[in-house]
Amino acid sequence: MTRGWGRTGWLCALAAVSGCSVGPDYRQPQIGVPAAYMEANGAAGVSDAELAAWWQKFNDPTLSNLIERALAQNLDVEAAVARIREARALERAAGAAASPQLGGDASVTRQRISENAIPIPPGSGGGGSGGGFGLAGSEFTTFRLGFDASWELDLFGRNRREREAAAARTGAAIWNRRDTQMSVAADVARVYFRLRSARERYRNAEAEAARATRLERLFAARAAGGLINGEEVRRLQYERSVTAAALPPIRAEIATQTHALGVLIGVGPTAFSSGLDLPPAETPESVQIPPGLPSDLLRRRPDIRAAERELAAATADIGVAVADLYPRISLTAAPALVSTALGSLLEWGSRAFTAGAALDWPLFDGGRRRASVEVRTARQEQAMTAYRKAVLTALQDVEDALSRIEGERGRLQQLEGALIAARAAEQLADTRFRGGLVTYADVLIAQGRRLSLEKQLIEARGALALDTAALAKALGGGWPEAASLEEAQP
Repeated sequence: MTRGWGRTGWLCALAAVSGCSVGPDYRQPQIGVPAAYMEANGAAGVSDAELAAWWQKFNDPTLSNLIERALAQNLDVEAAVARIREARALERAAGAAASPQLGGDASVTRQRISENAIPIPPGSGGGGSGGGFGLAGSEFTTFRLGFDASWELDLFGRNRREREAAAARTGAAIWNRRDTQMSVAADVARVYFRLRSARERYRNAEAEAARATRLERLFAARAAGGLINGEEVRRLQYERSVTAAALPPIRAEIATQTHALGVLIGVGPTAFSSGLDLPPAETPESVQIPPGLPSDLLRRRPDIRAAERELAAATADIGVAVADLYPRISLTAAPALVSTALGSLLEWGSRAFTAGAALDWPLFDGGRRRASVEVRTARQEQAMTAYRKAVLTALQDVEDALSRIEGERGRLQQLEGALIAARAAEQLADTRFRGGLVTYADVLIAQGRRLSLEKQLIEARGALALDTAALAKALGGGWPEAASLEEAQP
């Protein structure tokens, strides 16, 4: 009775102790953020569903098609998906380490005892026990069928902390994939807007080159008639050459942006060698993405969520290191059937077994394990710093984008007013030319002012579109699951 009570008592004590986990428990840090953005216009924030597919606000089917293809085919996204599979496999491996381990083995050995040797137990060479002694010079076969079982008791929560760390890293991998999706969507939009702007600038440069050529020819005819000297003609030749020199770099920019689109979509740089059917330039100021509240970034930005999961993993790693300071107890058992005759292998008398318990208690290791705890603690502090930096960087991204958008809108307003005046001046010059009041050169000069303003408008509209895409990315838009953030929890 005493022996049975003692065994039960020990088991109860081990069960009670195994419920504890050493090391710090993770608590999500509370990061203070401003109540509002400095550059915000006071508009209500965009909804999660709208922000998830922010590019649709541009009403550009070509842009939407390119981004959706990239999200489905981009190679960086595929690699991020593979990293999720890796993290989940590591999580399963961490969970399996806490389970009892069982293996089976079977063997057949043939032995001969030396005639000049001391008799030995038959089967001793087979790793099991057998009955009687083998005589010198005898030969025999040993059959063995058995199992090996082991189980390390998780007394101080080492395995539990390992599972916590692995689960947190799986969450980080999921959020990193969403961050990749967000970046890919923004990159496609950035390249697309630059391509569209470059094509508009090329058409403008072609018109300017044609105007410069006409003006040069007009003054050359005047010089040939002796009306003006050749100095003015040479100046116009220089201006025409400079204008024509702007065309090749723009063509190269169109080609490189087209190549970049092909790589982002995962189909190769020459996939769009035949060109893209781009719509005419659209005034981007009609596309507005209200930023909402800074606190929304903490749940919308995948990079912040990934950094938070890495912090959770680093915190659990401290518990793993602390658990190594405490004893580790393992239970082992190796039941087997051993016989020198195959016919009697399955009989009850052929049973053999070993069972035991092992205690591994680090008494002195020169401070190696305690140094490991310090290493994990320092890494946890680094992860905390990385999380705080991710929050601050996100706030800066939004503020910067809002500032640039405000500046570009002011620039556009001034340029559009100037363009209205330039078009009116060109129309007036053309009317006066037809009435014989001015020369055609005056018309071409007025046309040059109008083309110059149109070029600046193209650049400003392109910059505003880029800033709008940057704002959408800064707010955490562009990953499909953002439409339902509650369901997107790892």
